[in-house]
Amino acid sequence: MWDLLIINPITNALLWLYDILGNNFILALTVFTIFTRILMLPLNLRQQRSMAKTQEMQPQIRAIQQKYKDNPQKMQEEFQKIGYNPAESLSGCLPLLATMPILFGLFQVLRLVLGSTPQALFELTQRVYPGIDLTNLLPIKSNFLWLNLGQPDPLYILPILVFVTMFLQTKLTTPAAAKKDDSKSNNKKGNGKEQNDDPTAAMTQSMQYTMPIMFGFFSLSFQSGLSIYFVLSNLIGIAQGFYTRRVMEAEREALAQEKELKAMGLKGGP
Repeated sequence: MWDLLIINPITNALLWLYDILGNNFILALTVFTIFTRILMLPLNLRQQRSMAKTQEMQPQIRAIQQKYKDNPQKMQEEFQKIGYNPAESLSGCLPLLATMPILFGLFQVLRLVLGSTPQALFELTQRVYPGIDLTNLLPIKSNFLWLNLGQPDPLYILPILVFVTMFLQTKLTTPAAAKKDDSKSNNKKGNGKEQNDDPTAAMTQSMQYTMPIMFGFFSLSFQSGLSIYFVLSNLIGIAQGFYTRRVMEAEREALAQEKELKAMGLKGGP
């Protein structure tokens, strides 16, 4: 089932793109990356909006947690009233979980497509769909600049780029922490517990560093082609983060203006 749904489609997609793009594997990988990001775009946008909404409700969430800390049932009822579902805090992991099959599949596909051993070539021929003529494609040109796309980067430049671009992407796609009232800040200045009383925010902040470090470390042993996929995907995610932030800021400004007009009696009923 794994081969039928993941490995074979990715293999044939890359071979087909390689064929129509003039036997340029970097171009094929770039187009493939853009296509996968487009597929994941609705899920990514939903996750960003959910995180932003939850972040805006943090003052209300903290107040409810403090008031009903000894009454979990009442706390859940109050959460429902403000439209907050604690389970939605897990939605931040959904885009990554959804892309994991592609990442694992691409790791294996690059071993097949860029492999030069008789075993790899034989296995590749067993996976190709009718209509793709391997005789005109093999051997796949795997050299790009100083890289062999089927081997790890010997200069470790790509792992660094994976870390930097993933860190920037998580930074842009994670909403900023809500500001607290100055009076509360002054009264509780120096109280470290107050700064870390939200486990969801703490987990999100931790992931901003742990995920880039983890994938940067893994990229030390990834094929260069897979690391390039990561970098391209992260760059698209950075652009998406800029766009989504601007859209959400415009929506917040429009909502604030509408509320202000209603308060002035210039819009709505009496």
